[in-house]
Amino acid sequence: DCELRKAALWGASMDRDKRRLSGVLSSLSLFCVILDLQLHGLSAANHAEIEGHLEMGRKLLAAGQLAEALTHYHAAVDGDPNNYLTYYKRAAVYLAMGKFRSALPDLSRAIQLKPDFLAARLQRGNILLKQGDVQEARQDFLSVLQSSPNNEEAQSQLERVQEVERNVGGASEAYERRDYYGAIALLEKVIEFSPWDPSARELRAECYLQVGELSNAVQDLKPTTKLRNDNRAAFLKLSKLYYSMGEHGESLSQVRECLKLDQDDKECFSHYKQVKKLSRQLEMAEELIREQRYEDAIEKFEASVKTEPRVEVYSTRAKERICHCLSKSQRTEEAILVCTEAHQRDPQNPLILRDRAEAYILNEEYEKAVEDLLQAKELDGESEEIKEGLERAQKLLKQSKKRDYYKILGVKRNANKQEVIKAYRKLAQQWHPDNFQSEEEKKEAEKKFIDIAAAKEVLTDPEMRQKVDAGEDPLDPENQQGSGHHQQWPFEFNPFGSGNYQFKFNYH
Repeated sequence: DCELRKAALWGASMDRDKRRLSGVLSSLSLFCVILDLQLHGLSAANHAEIEGHLEMGRKLLAAGQLAEALTHYHAAVDGDPNNYLTYYKRAAVYLAMGKFRSALPDLSRAIQLKPDFLAARLQRGNILLKQGDVQEARQDFLSVLQSSPNNEEAQSQLERVQEVERNVGGASEAYERRDYYGAIALLEKVIEFSPWDPSARELRAECYLQVGELSNAVQDLKPTTKLRNDNRAAFLKLSKLYYSMGEHGESLSQVRECLKLDQDDKECFSHYKQVKKLSRQLEMAEELIREQRYEDAIEKFEASVKTEPRVEVYSTRAKERICHCLSKSQRTEEAILVCTEAHQRDPQNPLILRDRAEAYILNEEYEKAVEDLLQAKELDGESEEIKEGLERAQKLLKQSKKRDYYKILGVKRNANKQEVIKAYRKLAQQWHPDNFQSEEEKKEAEKKFIDIAAAKEVLTDPEMRQKVDAGEDPLDPENQQGSGHHQQWPFEFNPFGSGNYQFKFNYH
């Protein structure tokens, strides 16, 4: 009985366990069905969302809204990282934005996911060729031709790869034998097919430097700052080139870009300090000129020559500006000397001739002033200032051959009113007719006395003196015809014309 009872109990326990297991299995089966339905729903929703991003990306790309299109393609790639077409489409957006470096990984991923994707291989090969990576580009074009032997684009690009290789080799050989123009011609062809190759541009820039074509070297070096990551060497080289060309502002800008990449770069920082100091001196000097503080400006320009004595362009420019300051401050003799030296250094600069002409005018050397201004006009025929200066100098030259009020009184053109009156009093006393006995001497004295009085009248009257300085004679009847104005002055009659007279000279 005991054994039977044990067997019955064991059987009942087994039945309960079977029923429990059956229930669990039934529940698990139901859970899997529900989970499968949910995952299927999520997959369908996710697929629809990806398709929505792709469609929006396509529309925005067609509308030229590249940044917005890229955002949608990013979302599509995140949603389905195994879709080769999504990578290809995002690469197309990168290329449209000019971000060829970002396009390459997407094209490579698309090829990895679908090795027979010929469009992606062609696109990647084209980018690699433009970068100058000819070995890798060749592999892509050969792969396309293996699958599609008649592919015309792949055949054409493979020929370009071979041409680039030949020209790169030829350019290197030409450079080694110092045939710089020959190397430049070959590199022109290389850069035509590989415009994103920094090494080709760097070699051509070096060739331009060797033949003294600094501007062309700059044009080749500029793109390399973007074609290479952290290209501090290019920024520093550009800065030094601009500095040697006299473009200190641009030099400062380029060396700052170098320091942005690494503020502890010793070479860049050393050059930065030099350029900064010189730029500061030159800027302050120009500001002083604008304030008409010519003596202070001269000191700054002289200091700039001490700061940079080796680069000729800065000492030449300093001479030109000192010439201008001396002319403006009416230091005529010094101005003529410095302007002459500046002209010898830079004979094609019309501003130096203009400033020297002004000094010649102040020195009453009108023929030389006209000569300088004629030459300046040949160099810069559009300058209104030079045209007006020439017209004035020609008038002064013509006037000097008639009646020169400054010469009559023996004063400089920059003499002030007190100096004019002092000279007048001295000469008037000297040539007073009462000082002479013979009739002939008196007539000569009368003439001189009238001229002296006229000169004093004109040069102490601001309006008339301005006309004289512009090359006109305010007392010349020819200049008054048709003007509606007749200048009255107290010496237009001859006080010594007839009979006995008593003339008294009053010092006013």
